[in-house]
Amino acid sequence: MKALTSLLFILVFFGACSTNPQKTVTSPNQQVELEFSLSDQGQAQYHVTYQNTTLIDTSTLGFEFRNQPSLKNGLQITKTTGKSVDKSWNPVWGEHEEISNHYRELLVELEEQEAPHRQVKIRFRLYNDGLGFRYEFPKQEALSDSLFIMNEQTEFALTNDHRAWWIPADYDSYEYNYKQSVVSKIDASVFESENDRVDRQIDNFKAVNTPVTLKTDNDIYLSFHEANLTDYAGMTLGITEDLELKSELVPWADGTKVKAKAPFHTPWRTIQIAESAGDLVESSLILNLNNPNKLEDTIWITPLKYTGVWWELHIGKTGWNYSKQADDSFGQQGATKHGANTENVKDYVDFNKQTGIKGLLVEGWNTGWEYWGTDSLGFFDFTTPYPDFDLNEVAEYARKNDVALIGHHETSGQAAHYESRLDTAFQLYQKHGIHHVKTGYAGGIIPKGEYHHGQWMVRHYRNVVKTAAKYQIGINAHEPIKATGIRRTYPNMMTREGVRGMEYNAWSDGMPPEHTTILPFTRVLGGPIDYTPGIFDITFDEFRDKEQVHSTLANQLALYIVLYSPMQMAADLPENYRTEEGDIHPMFQFIQEVPVDWSKSITPMATIGDYVVTVRKQKGTEDWYLGAVTDEQERTIKLSLDFLQGAKTYSASIYRDGKEAHWKENPTDYEIETQEVTKETILDLRLAPGGGTAISFKINN
Repeated sequence: MKALTSLLFILVFFGACSTNPQKTVTSPNQQVELEFSLSDQGQAQYHVTYQNTTLIDTSTLGFEFRNQPSLKNGLQITKTTGKSVDKSWNPVWGEHEEISNHYRELLVELEEQEAPHRQVKIRFRLYNDGLGFRYEFPKQEALSDSLFIMNEQTEFALTNDHRAWWIPADYDSYEYNYKQSVVSKIDASVFESENDRVDRQIDNFKAVNTPVTLKTDNDIYLSFHEANLTDYAGMTLGITEDLELKSELVPWADGTKVKAKAPFHTPWRTIQIAESAGDLVESSLILNLNNPNKLEDTIWITPLKYTGVWWELHIGKTGWNYSKQADDSFGQQGATKHGANTENVKDYVDFNKQTGIKGLLVEGWNTGWEYWGTDSLGFFDFTTPYPDFDLNEVAEYARKNDVALIGHHETSGQAAHYESRLDTAFQLYQKHGIHHVKTGYAGGIIPKGEYHHGQWMVRHYRNVVKTAAKYQIGINAHEPIKATGIRRTYPNMMTREGVRGMEYNAWSDGMPPEHTTILPFTRVLGGPIDYTPGIFDITFDEFRDKEQVHSTLANQLALYIVLYSPMQMAADLPENYRTEEGDIHPMFQFIQEVPVDWSKSITPMATIGDYVVTVRKQKGTEDWYLGAVTDEQERTIKLSLDFLQGAKTYSASIYRDGKEAHWKENPTDYEIETQEVTKETILDLRLAPGGGTAISFKINN
């Protein structure tokens, strides 16, 4: 019956397309409507309404090329077609076990009225939670040569000066604290000092990276981003005086934005639409606009929690380097001992075995770290261990103790060199049964002149993911390209950094408590985030006397729910997860139990920048887990547990802030309580300043 309904929709809604071109399309629930038109000059343009109110005013579309005239004016509609799709699909892993892909589509085919009669198609897809559109260039005589795109003229004309949560349009990094302002006041010059870094490049201070999230005066939430970023430059958005967001692509070293050859299509330009902040988080639009899974065998792709030789490097207990041979190397953060030595890593294995944490990351095991920051090329070969690290011994010890090693490839930005070593490096890990690798690109990109977010690197990142799949390896990418839903197509692209994450608390001013109340509605809309939570020694005074993590201990637990990743790190040192008596810390039980793969996820209560409550149901069980975090303000939230099942009674294990808890003054004060609850229960969640609550709900037998 559903197929017949879709067929009738196509026949009725789009049937007369050849003689009377259809120019509008609505979402399945008819709340979102897009109208396509041509201006008097023959330029493509569109207009979006939500509940009969203009959301995106008339906005123009077009291209400028280096080797051809602009494709902008003088167009005519040659054909329009449409369809309705209502299907569901099952991710290999993720926030939801099943995802509905329900949309209506309008495909507009355009051609220049005059020679050379170039053709372009624009495909619009409208969902109940927003829309996406992309340009498609078919194979044609007029575009038989390579195309060099100098500017993609995609516009999003706003209707008012909306409130925005944003980071600057840095060509190399997303590692910034989010700012909040109205659109007209966006000014990235506040970050100008960071442009001095080799891995920072802000060309336009009136531009932002995506996802960028807005809130209208009538409380509608919008997020602008892109989906399926494949063989194309990353898109930033410039802000005009007329409150238009205009696409600005990250360039190649020679200034070209995109190098292509017909046939090809662009990524989807996306607008997510929601009536609440929580609805924005629950959107699956970005994933739906990506291609289905291309990997036939996915049994080896395993979500997991992991520990690692990592935080101790950042706080300076130990270092990456075996010896310091260059004055301007990466350095030891004040450490005098190499962290990734055989005995230290085996101690981590023992801790993992005791606590049931499956994965173990080892950074700094391979030679080359002492040359960081020099002009030397190729100092990482990704296969040669330092003298104090026996890879064979460690791998065998981990295997005997049922611990999964996670490999590490830091490139220092030398992407071309890394590509030349990819197969050799992955073969080594495959030999040792390693199925997860963390990659890193901290530094300026080589080839020089290319940027982390340009087309050259987009190609590189994809090559790494596809090569890794060949060796049954999942990727956790740091200093990555933005997440745009590729995890649907290549589910071994498991998680990525792309954020100002936990490490900044170790050696800088860090992030304010509000940071993690903004991320779910901005960065995380693109995809999973390797934020590396779980710090129990909040102040780490033994190693640093000024820096600290800007949260309470209970907040750290809540982040395992609030910030999703299929690879979640218990980031602190093993000794900090033990009490003075040597027992496992009571709060660590939540980290031991919390899953990383879910059947359902909801965000019942949230205010961006203030607080967020996230609830997730474990895949394959009836157990639920809750995480709630707040900004600098103390607050009490009354939360209904109506998401729980029927008349069942649950045992709720509550890990919360103590009565004296405060992110700065008393961050480790906590309480643990167990109580019986049902779906009728209303819980009072008291969150200390910078605090949080984590809860597991398990059905009583």
